[in-house]
Amino acid sequence: MTRRIKKVAIIGSGIMGSGIACHFANIGVEVLLLDIIPRELNDIEKAKGLTLEDKVVRNRLVNDALTASLKSKPSPIYNQKFANRITTGNLEDDLHKIKDVDWVMEVVVERLDIKQSVFEKIEKFRTPGTIVSTNTSGIPIKFMNEGRSEDFRKHFAVTHFFNPPRYLKLFEVVPGPDCKQEVVDFLMEYGSKFLGKTSVLAKDTPAFIGNRIGIFGIQSLFHQVKELGLTIEEVDKLTGPVIGRPKSATFRTVDVVGLDTLVHVANGIYQNCPNDEAHELFKLPSFISTMMENKWLGSKTGQGFYKKEGKEILSLDLDTMEYRPKKSAKFATLELTKTIDKPIDRFKVLVGGKDKAGEFYRKNFAAMFAYVQNRIPEISDELYRIDDAMKAGFGWENGPFEIWDAVGVEKGIELMKAEGLAPAAWVTEMVSNGETSFYTVKEGATYYYDVTSKQQVKKPGQDAFIILDNIRKTKEVFKNSGVVIEDLGDGILNCEFQSKMNTIGGDVLAGLNKAIDLAEKDFQGLVVGNQAANFSVGANIGMIFMMAVEQEYDELNMAIKYFQDTMMRMRYSSIPTIAAPHGMTLGGGCELSLHADKVVAAAETYIGLVEFGVGVIPGGGGSKEMALRAQDLFHQGDVQLNVLQEHFLTIGMAKVATSAYEAYDLNLLQKGKDIVVVNKDRQIAEAKKHAVLLAEAGYTQPVKRKDVLVLGKQALGMFLVGTDAMNASQYISEHDQKIANKLAYVMAGGDLSEPTKVTEQYLLDLEREAFLSLATERKTLERIQHMLKTGKPLRN
Repeated sequence: MTRRIKKVAIIGSGIMGSGIACHFANIGVEVLLLDIIPRELNDIEKAKGLTLEDKVVRNRLVNDALTASLKSKPSPIYNQKFANRITTGNLEDDLHKIKDVDWVMEVVVERLDIKQSVFEKIEKFRTPGTIVSTNTSGIPIKFMNEGRSEDFRKHFAVTHFFNPPRYLKLFEVVPGPDCKQEVVDFLMEYGSKFLGKTSVLAKDTPAFIGNRIGIFGIQSLFHQVKELGLTIEEVDKLTGPVIGRPKSATFRTVDVVGLDTLVHVANGIYQNCPNDEAHELFKLPSFISTMMENKWLGSKTGQGFYKKEGKEILSLDLDTMEYRPKKSAKFATLELTKTIDKPIDRFKVLVGGKDKAGEFYRKNFAAMFAYVQNRIPEISDELYRIDDAMKAGFGWENGPFEIWDAVGVEKGIELMKAEGLAPAAWVTEMVSNGETSFYTVKEGATYYYDVTSKQQVKKPGQDAFIILDNIRKTKEVFKNSGVVIEDLGDGILNCEFQSKMNTIGGDVLAGLNKAIDLAEKDFQGLVVGNQAANFSVGANIGMIFMMAVEQEYDELNMAIKYFQDTMMRMRYSSIPTIAAPHGMTLGGGCELSLHADKVVAAAETYIGLVEFGVGVIPGGGGSKEMALRAQDLFHQGDVQLNVLQEHFLTIGMAKVATSAYEAYDLNLLQKGKDIVVVNKDRQIAEAKKHAVLLAEAGYTQPVKRKDVLVLGKQALGMFLVGTDAMNASQYISEHDQKIANKLAYVMAGGDLSEPTKVTEQYLLDLEREAFLSLATERKTLERIQHMLKTGKPLRN
């Protein structure tokens, strides 16, 4: 049976319910969002003379919840227009409508009696065969199944999203004891392919996989912080980006999530896992109990482990339980890792540290390794599911078993023994059988050690992915300090940026040109993509700054021309070029995407031409391209100026799309040409597929454009009047006006007396001239310097 999900019903419109509803709307599914009716009128309703029978009152709770969700930051929805896909209603008037949906999901409060009552109501109207799932984070399925029909039980499972549902990738699927295998397989595939998640099959154990391991990790730190005499700033320094974890690290994350949420899950594990060897660790330390009593729950109550007073951030001293000014944390061990780019390569150095940091890591990893090894087979039969859950649900770059591999399996056992912890029988057996790692890579695929069969087994679900880390060693065609070029197979190359933050400098441009040379000679298509956190944050502004400060204007002119020429090669080569942007795709990264034959963007792509922030205009073809894209949309009459003005403001206001779908509205992605992939893990494979399709359809090198209609003085006059007015009203500074006027000159095609058709090269020359003149300005150099020092734009 082929299931199609055209419509879903979400029961419960709280933070999670509304967030899940928005994410289904994100992927084009029609959503029915239902909640209870209010028990009494509010003051506004009373003033309007409404009654509890009026529909607007009966749907108030669900409508208010959805409105609040849509206004929240970061946004739960790719594009506000997608909210039209959600219909709201209440459980008394509208529950009968669930007979027409393909999937009913319950997201109500975590109380068994309330959930059972909801399931009873669902059972009355549900069409047999419809999937029913719950977003519970820990109520056992056997209790929720009680009193339900056989057909209900066969189609019932837990589908556990992490908050916020749009951004956190973990999707835990926990089948009930009677759930049909085809339903489990469908949910796993749907989570990955359509919802863009990492689907993790979990067992019906307290807190499933993600929260069981994640809360253990945090509780472990709560106990260690006092034992080792560390401050909360020191722990956050040691457990943040240096080990591939989010910037918010540990204590800041707890503040964001809410201490009460964490305590609720920890208490659940403590009560429901009496045989857990780390049972006592889930008991709350005294300082947590004090914080709960004081309602110091984090961001939601204005203070937690950190507290903001005016502009100053204070941190909690766990000895005195008083707030004090935040202190910076430094450790000699961390200094040793500064030259090591990838977190996975730092772990060996960290556990060897001779200071307090080294001791912390040895204790911390020993505890984590001991805990995860003992959760097999309790919470999962396969070790990779634990790693997947931690990476997707907690934002770890590497899972516990991957870290153990990085430290060395034998070394990990040594660390555990030093802390009085024993290796599990299956780990000892694995080592004695000569297996030296939990993971291996063979022919571009990841294999994991399977505890049951006692051998390395191919990790399932990889056929839809291309993992660049796995193929780089064996499929490398060319490498310099800026890029690695890999053979993806089927005649397609991939050019992967390797510079810091994937900035585009001389080596990256040389690598791109080399990739096009190789593809034109021996292959049939090129993908430009990587699997780092961000596609590219733009051109190497440090290099531009140095050239400008040293007044090497000829060299700077040549560097900008080289950038422009490379972008034009992306467009006018004899093979199809595909850009695969994701994450931050700014400035030069955006310009590269604008010049590809096709863009296969991850849904979470934050793309924009942001050069105004450093006092210049887009100089790698971006200004030219926005003028060209505007003219391609021109209609007759005044509309031309309106269209051009919109494209001008996209650059002038340094607009950044907050999703790939929003980029369509800014014309940074083009409808009918560029596509969006919800699951970033599938992006490179999808980009390769489109490169093959274009090549096999008979790709012909495009002819350079000579028909770009520019409006000359007609447009220039409009722009100059606008920037004058903005400066006069102090909306922009004089330097902002100068940059805007330079951009206006480029996008108008200069001060031509009438609309004229010009070549792309004509516009590129104007663009480069404007960029160079701005790069010589003192205020521009101040902006670049400020960005390099602080990472933030300067308004001067």
